[in-house]
Order: sequence, then structure tokens, then C-alpha cells
Amino acid sequence: MSIVRRSPGLVVTEHEVRVPLDHTAPGGEQITVFAREVADPDGQDRPFLLFLQGGPGFEAPRPTRRPSAPGWLDRALADFRVLMLDQRGTGRSTPVGPATLAGRTPAEQAAYLVHFRADAIVADAEALRAHLGSPPWTVLGQSFGGFCTLAYLSQRPEGLREALFTGGLPPIGRHPDEVYAATYARVLERNRRYWARYPEDRDRFLAAVDAAPVLASGDRLSLARLRQAGNLLGRSEGPELLHALLELDPHSPAFAHDAETIGFARNPVYAVLHESSYSDGHVTGWSAQRTMPPEYAEDRALLTGEHVYRWMFDELGALRPFAEVAELLAAHPWPRLYDAAVLGGNEVPAAAAVYVEDLYVESAFSLETAAQVRGLRPWVTSEYEHNALRADGAAVLDHLLDLVRGRR
Repeated sequence: MSIVRRSPGLVVTEHEVRVPLDHTAPGGEQITVFAREVADPDGQDRPFLLFLQGGPGFEAPRPTRRPSAPGWLDRALADFRVLMLDQRGTGRSTPVGPATLAGRTPAEQAAYLVHFRADAIVADAEALRAHLGSPPWTVLGQSFGGFCTLAYLSQRPEGLREALFTGGLPPIGRHPDEVYAATYARVLERNRRYWARYPEDRDRFLAAVDAAPVLASGDRLSLARLRQAGNLLGRSEGPELLHALLELDPHSPAFAHDAETIGFARNPVYAVLHESSYSDGHVTGWSAQRTMPPEYAEDRALLTGEHVYRWMFDELGALRPFAEVAELLAAHPWPRLYDAAVLGGNEVPAAAAVYVEDLYVESAFSLETAAQVRGLRPWVTSEYEHNALRADGAAVLDHLLDLVRGRR
């Protein structure tokens, strides 16, 4: 079904398609995938750009024109109609949550959730492309959306006109332990920089932990929970956001709300499937927990980053319903996502923004991947953080389009 709506400066067409939960079993359980087609009123015949959001477990942003959001939208609409895909399990697509999984055993829940990785999202995108009758299209993948884009290049390259990556070139074949060892090294360096900038915040951090306030969710704050605020340090404005949090009285309503820096209650898929997104043919086995450096046992004030731990499924009320299935998925032998032979013979024009100090996606591994994708042009920059597409989206998209079309 498709519904056309108009908002100031935009023509928005809503699409819903039914797809198999398991694309290898088309006659089995079905789910719904939703996408918004966004066009300039004068550009309704332009080719499609498919946007794949970061995550996993987050839907696409909702577009507006006055003011324009997301920040790269105006630049995109100059050349394209934009498709904002709510990846399966998110937004207006069939959601994943306690209600969806109710009545299934933990083993049945795990069997359901293994179908929510990048390979399934690629198959959904191709089903959407067939529904729209579109020729090969341009794909813009941010963060986890870039992981999906690399899977697209591996599995269905015939569906792509161009592939654009922003902070989202994943390693090929490397074990998640290697990934987390690298990201911890960057997180420790960000800790050093942060405490050097705001030395007084170290005492504030420890005082908040000792106060152990009850958070807005009803959970009690622990050391491990407040350490997760270090996830903010991967954003350009992150140090200031962290400082603003630690300035607050830990017993204040503002602190109780803001200390929950990652929205697990709204998007539980993020926690449940996060490590699987780095598994190109491995068992994850709680990789971030196993690879935590010894420095964390020695210094209570060290912050963590974008890491998921077993304790979260006991301590966080929003994640307790997923505790058993999370254990099963941590022991699951995930299949390969990327085909090195296909990527080595790639014929799709591709360009990638690689951020030198990306806190979440190790740049050295991204460059290693870039060298394995025939024809991919990397743009290596220290000017931006992982959130560059949000912070300066028009310039980032313009640069990638110039690269992929030979204008640079």
C-alpha cells in the first residue's frame, strides 16, 4: 500500500510491503517493512537514494523542510527522491519488543531474531525496490547502515547504482574480539582527553556513583551504568553533553532522566543484536565484556563506549525480558555477511567517509576493507567525528557524490 501526503516543501509517499521473516523461506511467517519516499515538489521523477540508518534497531529520521531535517536532506533532494527505510523491527515496520515476542520460548525468540541482521535488511530493500519498480539505486549508509551497504555490495550488487558510506565500513572476516580491543583503545584515549579538559568532573562522576540515585526508568544507577555515558564521547558535541550531565545534582530529576544516555527501553534491538553486527562468521560470546582492559578494574572513573555487556540484561529493567534470548544469541554461530571475492570484483561506484578517530568503527579496519573493495574511493578525514552526517550532512554527502561521480 502507498499513501501520499504533503507537508511544507515536501511530497511524502508512505510505502508498506509484506516480506518473509526469513527470505530463504518465502512461504513462512511474514512481517511488514515501511519506508517514506521523500521528494521535492519539483523532483518527483528523480532517481531514488535509499538511506540506511545507523543502529542496529533504530528507524530512519522523520523528514521536515522548514527547518530542513535531517541536515543532508536538501542536498539529497537536489538529485534524488529519498527513501527513508524503517529497517525491520523498527519504527513503523513490524516492531521487535516484548509484545512481539510474547508466547515464544527463548529458543523461538532467538530463531526469530536471527533474521534481523544486515543480510535480511538487504533482502527487504530489494523487495522494496521491486515494489517501486525502480532501476538500481544509490544507497547512503550511516554507521550500521554502512554495514548493511557492504552486505548489499556483497549479496545484491545488481540493485545498486552507487554505494555511499559514512562512518560505516566494517571489517571483513575479523573476530569481534579484535574490533572491541581496538575500540577500547580509542575509548581509553578519549577518557584521558576528557579528564584533562574537565578534571573536576572525576569527583562529580564518583560522587554520582556513590549516591546511586534512582533513574527515570526506576533502575538504580550503578558504576557500570554511569560508565556507559562515555558513549557520548564519540560525537562532536559529546564532551560538552557529558560535562552537562555531570554538572547536575545526582538527586535531581534532570540527572535521573539524562543519565540514561542510551535508549534501551525504546530500542531494545540495539542491545540484543549489537555484537552480531560485528560478527562476520563468528560466535560473539559477549565479546565486549571478555575484552575489557584491566585498567577498568584499577580506575573506577574510566568510562566505556558503545559496548554491550551481560550485566545489562539483569540490571536494566527494559532489557530483563531479553536476558535468556541474549544468552542464546551470544552463543549463536553467525553466518558470514560479506563476500570478499564479490567485493574484490566490485563494479558499483563506491565512496566512503572514514573518520580517523571514529570511536565506534575502527578506522584502520575500515581502510583495510576499503582496499578490498574494487573501485571504492575512501575519503579519510580527521575533521569529523562519527556523527558527521548529522553535524555537517550537506557537505559530507556532497563530497561523497563528487568522489563517486569522478568530480574529485
